[in-house]
Amino acid sequence: MDSLPGKDIPTKAIVVQKPHAPFELRDVILDEVRAHEVLVQMKFTGICHTDLVVQDGDIPVGSYPAVLGHEGAGIIRRVGKDVQDLHVGDLALLSFASCMSCSVCKEGRKGSCAEFTYINFVGARGPESSPIRLPDGQRVRGQFFGQSSFSELAVVDARSVVKYSGEEKDLSFLAPLGCGYMTGAGTILNVLKPRTTSSVAVFGLGAVGLAAIMAAKMEGVQEIIAVDIVTWKLEMATKLGATHTIDPKQGDFLDAVHKRCPDGIEYIVDTTGSISMINNGIKALGHAGTLALVGVPKPTDQIEANAIDILSSCKRIIGVILGSTDPQEFLPRLLDMVQSGSFPVNLLSAVYPAKDVNQAIADMKAGKVSSFYRHWLYLTIDVQVIKPVLAW
Repeated sequence: MDSLPGKDIPTKAIVVQKPHAPFELRDVILDEVRAHEVLVQMKFTGICHTDLVVQDGDIPVGSYPAVLGHEGAGIIRRVGKDVQDLHVGDLALLSFASCMSCSVCKEGRKGSCAEFTYINFVGARGPESSPIRLPDGQRVRGQFFGQSSFSELAVVDARSVVKYSGEEKDLSFLAPLGCGYMTGAGTILNVLKPRTTSSVAVFGLGAVGLAAIMAAKMEGVQEIIAVDIVTWKLEMATKLGATHTIDPKQGDFLDAVHKRCPDGIEYIVDTTGSISMINNGIKALGHAGTLALVGVPKPTDQIEANAIDILSSCKRIIGVILGSTDPQEFLPRLLDMVQSGSFPVNLLSAVYPAKDVNQAIADMKAGKVSSFYRHWLYLTIDVQVIKPVLAW
């Protein structure tokens, strides 16, 4: 038995008090785990763009204050009485939760779960039953994506847990597998399924976009076009598998596309959420092409498209959440890809102490770490940040 109290478990968590407020590392108290939950001691948590969108209030999370975080990895410390196949001491990679019972979940496409929004943004416990509260008793929104892993200890929905049999030290770069990397790779491998002769373009070269680039390369796609306005990200994409790059700031974007692909692009993955890029993506599609919307647009954004062009050109515009994956099946596949060297996500992570969360976010937005960045091994280095990861 661990040394923690049976209930009223004290821990530290990163709390956002209200929309647009900064993240703050605060003392919180956790309830005891319920029958279908586990207590996880977090070791690392990736910071995802979705966390920032919720911080800004652009995706409703039900209420504030809230503990976000949905790319957690750590060690299981307690197990609810009805949880099977998970044990105290197991290493865990955390992902989203799903209802497991709707028709889409039964088909294995749990990222498209009919109850996805309620379970992952409100919480499976319901709106009034978060397992987190402040010392003064105020409830804090928890179990974001089943986990709320911006916390040293977290009460996690067991459906969000994938057991990991590797080494604990590798969790520092594997933590983001549960969302960002899975989303990019899953969109290519599970949804679009390009052929070697296909053309694939990826708009936006953050963690999701670069994961899509790596997956397309692994599938042997011969025409992989990386699109971004940051030069070093285009260079990184080339190292990871892109065959061509386009900077939309350098001349007319659609002209650049058609010089490379005169008949248009067969598959486009938009990770930017930028409505102008989405609209350009529709125009850049070739006959029977598919545009996969992966990035989060603003709630008020409206797509502008010519209906007869979509009809006569047989174009498809689809939304994809988390690569339409089943984490229990897809994360082991990604782990095999990492081990084989075909999915080198270790090149993308920069690790920060959890207390430096706001610096990590600023560095991610700027694309470069300042000189006082301190690596978790206590080495002061300068790196360019794709995926910041918090160490607990």
